[in-house]
Amino acid sequence: MRCLVGGGGVQDSPRGAAKRVSPASWRLDTAAAEADAGGAAAAAKGPRLCFRPRDVMETVHEVAIYIHRFHNLDLFQQGWYQMKISAMWEEGGHKTPASPARVVQYEASDVGADDALGIWRIDDADNSFHTQPFRIKYARQDIYLSVMVSFNIVNSEEEVPAASAVMLKFELIYAPTLDNGSELQASSVTSSAAVHEFRIPRRALLGLHSYCPVHFDAFHSVLVDLTLHIVYLKAGAIKSSLKVPDQGLGPTSYNIVKALLTSRKMLLEELNKISGAIGKAVEDLDVADLNLGKYESFNASKSGLSNSSKVFPTTGKGVGQLAGILHDFLERPNDMVNGTDDSMLYTLPQEELFELFLTLSSQLSLLWNAFLKFHRLNKTKILDYLHDAWAIDRKAEWSIWTVHSKIEMPHRYLRSMTDDSSHRHSLLRGSVSRKFHDDPVQNSASRAELHRKSIAQMKINTQAVQDMQIYADPSRVPVVLIEQHVMVVPQHTSSKDLASNTSEQKDTIVLPKLQGESLVPKSSAGKKSGRILRAVIFVHGFQGHHLDLRLVRNQWLLLDPGADCLMSEANEDKTSGDFKEMGSRLAGEVVAFLKKKTDKLSRYGGCKELKLSFVGHSIGNIIIRSALAEPALQPYLKNLYTYMSISGPHLGYWYSSNSLFNSGLWLLKKLKGAQCIHQLTFSDDQDPQNTYFYKLCKLKTLENFKNIILLSSPQDGYVPYHSARIELCPAASADTSKKGEVFTEMLNNCLDQIRAPSSDTRTFMRCDVNFDQSNQGRSLNTMIGRAAHIEFLETDLYAKFIMWSFPDLFR
Repeated sequence: MRCLVGGGGVQDSPRGAAKRVSPASWRLDTAAAEADAGGAAAAAKGPRLCFRPRDVMETVHEVAIYIHRFHNLDLFQQGWYQMKISAMWEEGGHKTPASPARVVQYEASDVGADDALGIWRIDDADNSFHTQPFRIKYARQDIYLSVMVSFNIVNSEEEVPAASAVMLKFELIYAPTLDNGSELQASSVTSSAAVHEFRIPRRALLGLHSYCPVHFDAFHSVLVDLTLHIVYLKAGAIKSSLKVPDQGLGPTSYNIVKALLTSRKMLLEELNKISGAIGKAVEDLDVADLNLGKYESFNASKSGLSNSSKVFPTTGKGVGQLAGILHDFLERPNDMVNGTDDSMLYTLPQEELFELFLTLSSQLSLLWNAFLKFHRLNKTKILDYLHDAWAIDRKAEWSIWTVHSKIEMPHRYLRSMTDDSSHRHSLLRGSVSRKFHDDPVQNSASRAELHRKSIAQMKINTQAVQDMQIYADPSRVPVVLIEQHVMVVPQHTSSKDLASNTSEQKDTIVLPKLQGESLVPKSSAGKKSGRILRAVIFVHGFQGHHLDLRLVRNQWLLLDPGADCLMSEANEDKTSGDFKEMGSRLAGEVVAFLKKKTDKLSRYGGCKELKLSFVGHSIGNIIIRSALAEPALQPYLKNLYTYMSISGPHLGYWYSSNSLFNSGLWLLKKLKGAQCIHQLTFSDDQDPQNTYFYKLCKLKTLENFKNIILLSSPQDGYVPYHSARIELCPAASADTSKKGEVFTEMLNNCLDQIRAPSSDTRTFMRCDVNFDQSNQGRSLNTMIGRAAHIEFLETDLYAKFIMWSFPDLFR
């Protein structure tokens, strides 16, 4: 075990790379190690590897991990925490560990003396790196670790370059607070609390610069801001006097040189991108000689360029002028560097191939060291740039598990309840935008299952880092079917006029802005004084707990760290009563919360704007709508922003097809006398038009939201599918009784609110979440539909897919 004290400065821990070749193929040389030309690490003296002639072209993938910040989102236990990091080859059915190569404390840690213990260390027993232990005391706490550890992944002679992936493993180590903190490292109670793994595909091992957030699991919700930087290099120091070994070079030598060309191209490209994005030049490359000498014409001929000096200037030009050949390398699919045309490379004699190898090796070392120094000087800007790029890329990556479609917003299903039966049915058939093919529930489930089977057959070939919480078994990830309805509604038109004109007008479908189109809310433009209060209220369901929606809240906070969240407790242990009373309690709780937040903002210039959002689960959505009808919240209706309904019974329990669950509701009414169950089943009054739900649907509880997102699941038997989606069901459309008329009027009243012209545009989305239940078998929970209803609370992947695909709706 080896330890070095950072002391706020920069220190390296030089170490030999983990070997996967025989120890006989190398020897130790006590000569001083080559100094870091770019200043990214202090010159280190000690053992270094000098290879015998047959190993002179040995290469290494250096994986640099910058650990910037540990942010406690929702750790349930106070105590001492630290991170353990390890890297290993993924070879067949086994994994071969790699050793940390060096450690850099690139900035003094801000952890106070009472909240830090010991130092970072390297454990030789399992080739792992441990950050310094730190103490977590409260939620939303930040620990800035500011340390870089790099792993050298050495290639064997049979695998040049890497033909397999590398796994990065992050463990969260926990120990309870002790009276004597110094006993932590030797304490037997220290344990691994959670693990988060990532796979680096072999394509990414030639070059990668990426943000990589670590979240661990649902019970240990944290955010660790990491960036990964990978390069393919010559292993060990380069001596220009080396000659081609007498026994010659092996057949893999051409592959090595080709991979080094690719690594050089990718590193130059990334330096160009990053320096351009943050507006800073890589000064160490201003006078760097990046010319390939006589091999430059060889490169230029492949890229269609005749003047190599325009691409790789030798003096007075930085990375910003190197874009030409990089663009050609990326755009030309038949380029030698990407391996599709190797004929010209293979014509080189061994002496020239070895000379090109040395030139590439020297330039890669120079570029890599220049980047490490550049990163140290601009770490915050680089982190921000890579984070934004990562956020944009998530939409493309997660589209594997999301299916998007545009659905025309239906017009009113019924003009008036006095219409004759035949006229009514003709309107229903003509107005419904979707055609019902048998059972809509089965349709949604079948679509998702078909998509899930296609995912299982995919060969995902990506150059991005793969999050193993998703990629460990891609076919087991929830599939989300997203229907987007975004309406441009006319201004200065009454709801009554709109209802009468909907048969002649069609809603204009405009897609909501996807990830990356706008990272700054328009509402904040041009306003300089005061702050924006973004309040999000989370409301649990029947017999629920105020922390039930904590995973969704955590995803919201990851997307919008400045949001103020209220996990409603007003109705905890009181969800069996009257919805109106529960709504009144929630309204009072929300008003008190907003007053507290605005009073706090008054000390910082006041609140210039309020965005009030709600998230509800199950009957929590009915409580939200009841609260919005209360007088206490009327002044805040103009501030409503986003409403996310997670499996909410907005139209009650009429036409529920789950006989087992319906029997349970009957027992609850008989044995418990739960008033909310009577209201949900319309048994609170003999006249359906006097029931609570009928009256609630007439109240304007939805029309003031800018964004409305309805989440449902065809597997959820606790809430009728049509009720969660606020849409017509086949049973209701075929019902000619008064019950059918009342139901359709309730539906129309809700849809009229969604179409109401209270805003220039309104986003309306229906999202079907289909969970993988293959491991649960035919249990009682799956049979009655409880498993999917609770799965909304026990996983956050579906929320992650939706939120990061449409970020403007959540901040």
